[in-house]
Amino acid sequence: MTAPDHACTHLIGCAGWSIHKDAAPAFPAEGSHLERYAAVFPMVEINTSFYRPHQPKTYARWAECVPEDFRFAVKVPRAITHDAALRDVDALLDSFAGEVQVLGPKLGALLVQLPPKFGFHDLTVRDFFLRLQERFGCMLACEGRHPSWFGDTATELLRELGVTRVIADPAAGQPGPHVPTTQDVYMRLHGTPRIYYSAYTPAFLADLVRELADYAAAGRRAWCVFDNTAAFQAVPNALDVLRACRDGTPLAP
Repeated sequence: MTAPDHACTHLIGCAGWSIHKDAAPAFPAEGSHLERYAAVFPMVEINTSFYRPHQPKTYARWAECVPEDFRFAVKVPRAITHDAALRDVDALLDSFAGEVQVLGPKLGALLVQLPPKFGFHDLTVRDFFLRLQERFGCMLACEGRHPSWFGDTATELLRELGVTRVIADPAAGQPGPHVPTTQDVYMRLHGTPRIYYSAYTPAFLADLVRELADYAAAGRRAWCVFDNTAAFQAVPNALDVLRACRDGTPLAP
């Protein structure tokens, strides 16, 4: 499949590839939902993997129908992050790896999102991420949502292991400004004021475009994922940001 013409260096997209009818004119008319989505956006975050496994042949089919430079981020299953609380997960990790690794080089990142009640435990977290790194060579992004995930000990460990702390909006559990842990950037924009539903304002998106320009100037490539999908706001928000970054023109606040 031919790659879309993206001048933007950032990976901007959505959680999932649903295209509402109101946004359909921005995409090709022909092809599967994923093929149409990937003709415009350079990445997608797969959230369904959090709730249920997908067969390797499903991941293979997805990989085959997107451009070579398209990248997938895949959310680690809740059976690992929530039910097992990162402990004794070798069998679960092996099963997950057997599914996801079929994506090959198009697997760009794994997202580890933890429940708000799950506090940071040094030994547990270290052991888990080392086991994850044994199986995967892609970026690891961590969205901890308990305040302890933003303390100095957690920051030092994530930096030591090269795990990217997610920039989330709204930032659950985060007591102050974002403190990066790697050169990589992984942003998850859930929507405000109503999480998962609200569209972002033009002023917010204009600020975001300027922030992404600053990352590019510093040689940092950002993953920017719009997760405000429940009322179909993610695609139009992501399109506005992608176009502004691609064309090098600021959005009007």
